[in-house]
Amino acid sequence: MTKAELIDKFSEKAQVTRVKAEIIINIVFDSMVEALVDNERIEIRGFGSFVNRDYKAYQGRNPRTGEPIQVKPKKTPFFKAGKELKKNLNS
Repeated sequence: MTKAELIDKFSEKAQVTRVKAEIIINIVFDSMVEALVDNERIEIRGFGSFVNRDYKAYQGRNPRTGEPIQVKPKKTPFFKAGKELKKNLNS
């Protein structure tokens, strides 16, 4: 499902205009991004949680030249599915 499809589905189910649905969806996603940027954990009961995972710097290799390169430390968002979501997927 794309963001546009999500907006259409929300608009239909909530019986609001597509413009209002898009504003609401954007506010939700922007709030989630802000929380992750601030290194906060996001928990949506019955769905799952988002948390940042920290990766240390390491020595990597350029796949084209084989030349060693230094990879900087980074954060990556990680999603863990909740119990109810797992149950629904497997039933």
